[in-house]
Amino acid sequence: EVQLQASGGGLVQPGGSLRLSCAASGFTFEDYAMCWFRQAPGKEREAVYCISSDASSTWYADSVKGRFTISKDNAKNTVYLQMNSLKPEDTAVYYCAASLGHLYRYPPPPDEFDYWGQGTLVTVSS
Repeated sequence: EVQLQASGGGLVQPGGSLRLSCAASGFTFEDYAMCWFRQAPGKEREAVYCISSDASSTWYADSVKGRFTISKDNAKNTVYLQMNSLKPEDTAVYYCAASLGHLYRYPPPPDEFDYWGQGTLVTVSS
């Protein structure tokens, strides 16, 4: 059974930090590019940060430049999203997603992904 288990969300004050984790099982994790998406209330799901299957390359949305960082540990079947200097506009449900092989379009459209996690809520508020 394929599973992507996202965790690490919560309530944080503006300027604070959170680290999201996404633990994968049931598929060959090292063969998959991974992305973090987010969806705020009333908005479309958007790609935030992506990493290649071998962790050699990354892509990020302009809105998170210099604040977020993605990492992928193929030995632990886990992808992480380190989020620093959080802003209220970062409030959303964050999803991890897996796509077999390479991603050829950026930002990647959601329909290119094979597996999705259940989402973890990040709320940035004072």
